[in-house]
Amino acid sequence: MDRTTPDVPARDGADPLCQLSLEQLRRRTSVKWRTYAEDVLPLWVAEMDVPLAEPVARALTDAVALGDTGYPAGTAYAEALAGFARERWGWDGPAVERTAIVPDVMMGVVEMIKLVSGPDDPVVVNCPVYPPFYQFVRSMGRRVVEAPLGVDGRIDFTALEKAFQKVARTAGRGAGRTSGRPVYLLCSPHNPTGAVHTTAELTEVARLSRTHGVRVVADEIHAPVVAAGVSFVPYLSVPGAEDGLSLMSASKAWNLAGVKAALAVAGPEAAGDLARLPEEVSDGPSHLGVIAHTAALREGGDWLDALLAGLDANRRLLSRLLAEHLPAVRCTPAQGTYLAWLDCRALGLGDDPAEVFLHRGRVALSSGLPFGTGGAGFVRMNLATSPELITEAVRRMAAATA
Repeated sequence: MDRTTPDVPARDGADPLCQLSLEQLRRRTSVKWRTYAEDVLPLWVAEMDVPLAEPVARALTDAVALGDTGYPAGTAYAEALAGFARERWGWDGPAVERTAIVPDVMMGVVEMIKLVSGPDDPVVVNCPVYPPFYQFVRSMGRRVVEAPLGVDGRIDFTALEKAFQKVARTAGRGAGRTSGRPVYLLCSPHNPTGAVHTTAELTEVARLSRTHGVRVVADEIHAPVVAAGVSFVPYLSVPGAEDGLSLMSASKAWNLAGVKAALAVAGPEAAGDLARLPEEVSDGPSHLGVIAHTAALREGGDWLDALLAGLDANRRLLSRLLAEHLPAVRCTPAQGTYLAWLDCRALGLGDDPAEVFLHRGRVALSSGLPFGTGGAGFVRMNLATSPELITEAVRRMAAATA
């Protein structure tokens, strides 16, 4: 980095976010560290700047030493998720017989949508939202219907019901079309705002979806990543969600995007839908991915707790830095995920401030534009990095606006 950061408080040595130097990170060959030039600080894509949790590294090393690199098999991943859900969320919902391994969460989303709706049925999303929701759904030839979030970054139930009414009227209509049921693709916790939906909110989602004949598919990939004092509520745990489907993974919480594996979980009334999942879909995950995710869920709790404490500290740090260097930027500290959604509209940088921060400040952030309606003038910052890097990034961002 260009300068030292003596004002950054010392952290507990167990914090995974403080264990790798910038020099070490720049040796990585993943997309985060290979997309931009070396003088750019990358705080964009959802990769974490952490070493592997020791139980995960050990499990992978043992598998490689055995040459255990074949096809995935068994229910160990599902059993590990069930144990984690019971311990962390007090939920016994992910019954092993109602789960299936899928290559990753977004491919699982695609397969779940295929299972519960027809080829012409629309998909509702809460914008601004994770850009692949648009990309994957549209690549299926489906229409995306937006139900914008409220100004607080949470579900606006008036907008959601209007969207449900719209898709219920139009689903499957037209000559030659095959009618199924429209789908609501729920992001929980929400990316990019970091809202963690409450039991009351999710119960209302379930009520509205049943009232209007909409099937719910929940992307819950960030479920383990919540701030102190916040509780994640699985969608399938609330009343009325029995016909829902969820996608879960250890990917985000333990930085395992490169060893792909996820689980589809069905509510009791959706078990028959999940049973129709083509067999070849469950051949897609990496066997090493299944091993890594299983180890994370079973043995990675202490590492996760240290990570969550570090993320809480980084959220507080970002709030202080913005108040000092960029007071016009608005950011509500996220309840979940390791992302920060920054409202930069008052800076007068146009619809895409990420471009300004990149070219003038040499900081890579995610542009708000691909997140859909409501993303103009915003950027998304990845806080899963060292406090020193966050501090330097904000300083550069402030200099870029001077």
